[in-house]
Amino acid sequence: MQINTLIVDDEPLALDVLETYISQMPELNLIKRCVNAFEANEALSNHDVDLMFLDIQMPQLTGTEFVKTLSNPPLIIFTTAFPNYAIEGFELDAVDYLLKPISAERFMKAANKAIDQLRLRKNMNAEAVAEADGEDFIFVKADKKYVKIKYEDILYIEGLKDYVIIKMNKGRVITLQTMKSLEEKLPSKLFKRVHRSYIVGLDRINAVIGNMVEVMEGGKPKHIPVGKNYRDELLEMIQKNKL
Repeated sequence: MQINTLIVDDEPLALDVLETYISQMPELNLIKRCVNAFEANEALSNHDVDLMFLDIQMPQLTGTEFVKTLSNPPLIIFTTAFPNYAIEGFELDAVDYLLKPISAERFMKAANKAIDQLRLRKNMNAEAVAEADGEDFIFVKADKKYVKIKYEDILYIEGLKDYVIIKMNKGRVITLQTMKSLEEKLPSKLFKRVHRSYIVGLDRINAVIGNMVEVMEGGKPKHIPVGKNYRDELLEMIQKNKL
């Protein structure tokens, strides 16, 4: 299991230490180093992040203030040189709280706690999908209620920051969750992630044109980009005649 990881700290040395530790744990995949909350916010908008190592004392916006602005934050491990922030950190449901200077042993202990939580969450999602096997719909929360959406009605799904737009034959539904969480709930035999911002119904794909897939929306062709990290798997499915 690959865990996409973000590190946020205004001290270059602290970033270097965390990057070194992360490189020694094969489960952790470093997405980006950020020097403030604004860079981190942009990274969270552009990537699926599972775990964030976040400094508390930073200029403009502290780590705890930043977490409070996030509607759907990843798992958080706070890092700081000041022990008096521990209670506030844990009140924000942080996985752990690392006091600088951070030893390799203490880092590994915190990282393993996060890995265990993410593995448990993934297993729970897989069990939920297995229990729903054979069903032809999914419920999503939208407009303060749970909306039933049939798989056959879904054209494609577009991610926008913390929101997901489900485009259907008639209309659309906007739900507050990440692309990754929704992807894990959808049956892989019916839907394919083709871009960090798009999931497409496999039976809706009419053609693959370069780095685009074509679906029909409202009687007109809609071209959806295919990300470089997803292209090879999509082409392999095509070559095996699974589309």
